[in-house]
Amino acid sequence: MSLVTMAYDATLAPFVEFGFMRRALVACMALGLGSGPVGVLLMLRRMSLVGDAMSHAVLPGAAVGFLVAGLSLPAMGLGGLIVGLAVALLSGLVSRTTAVREDASFASFYLTSLAAGVLIVSLKGSSVDLLHVLFGTILAIDQNALYLIAGISSLTLVLLALIYRPLVMECFDPGFLRAVGGRGLLYHVLFLLLVVLNLVAGFQSLGTLMAVGLMMLPAVAARFWAVSLPGMMFSAMLVAFLAGIIGLNISFHTGVASGPTIVLSASGIYLLSFLFGRLGIVRQRLSRPHLAG
Repeated sequence: MSLVTMAYDATLAPFVEFGFMRRALVACMALGLGSGPVGVLLMLRRMSLVGDAMSHAVLPGAAVGFLVAGLSLPAMGLGGLIVGLAVALLSGLVSRTTAVREDASFASFYLTSLAAGVLIVSLKGSSVDLLHVLFGTILAIDQNALYLIAGISSLTLVLLALIYRPLVMECFDPGFLRAVGGRGLLYHVLFLLLVVLNLVAGFQSLGTLMAVGLMMLPAVAARFWAVSLPGMMFSAMLVAFLAGIIGLNISFHTGVASGPTIVLSASGIYLLSFLFGRLGIVRQRLSRPHLAG
């Protein structure tokens, strides 16, 4: 067997021969298109842990959808979207009307939501059902779920294009935006909507606990390769694509769970980026000027 054949069998053959692998790969790519730019903005706004909180906050809505329609991804996604938006808006309301900071209010709501979601699923479902909700079943993605994920990614890119400039201004200098009469609160709410939508899309395939992984890890890894905002967004998309391909291949050949493997692949890319990226530690050490004797 030649090296080319071995490489083909190890990388491309699973996607060529099996439809469920192709659907899973398309889902990862669609998630990367939407979640990558949103994750970069979350990172730059120092809201990375808010994204993690929001990924847990969608669990009660997904659990109610599970109780009503079983493992129906549209029903669970709709429930997760409603509850996620409610938690985001309530957290923002608390932080703006009281002395509690936004991260603290998010933590309070997401812990309550997580506990409520686990309790709701346990009332009707089994431990297997709970694992499906928490960790996803990307290899079981069907055509309808793909349409939903692709629709959310497309909506994310269109909305980001429409509000890009005021959103970036609200991210880096909200005081200036208020001074020129900009509607910073509106753009903040729209951005939270995009966060929740992409977490719902990620939940469809990676589960509520893993969805934020494909949003934040590629974004942080991209920071070591690009300095401009568009460059970071594009790099985050590429990292998400690569993590999906690597993770699905490892999962296929070893028989381990796909969702965690994809997230761990993104973690590995992040580590390599930290070491060898354009702004990584090795490159910085090598580029330091030596002291003249």
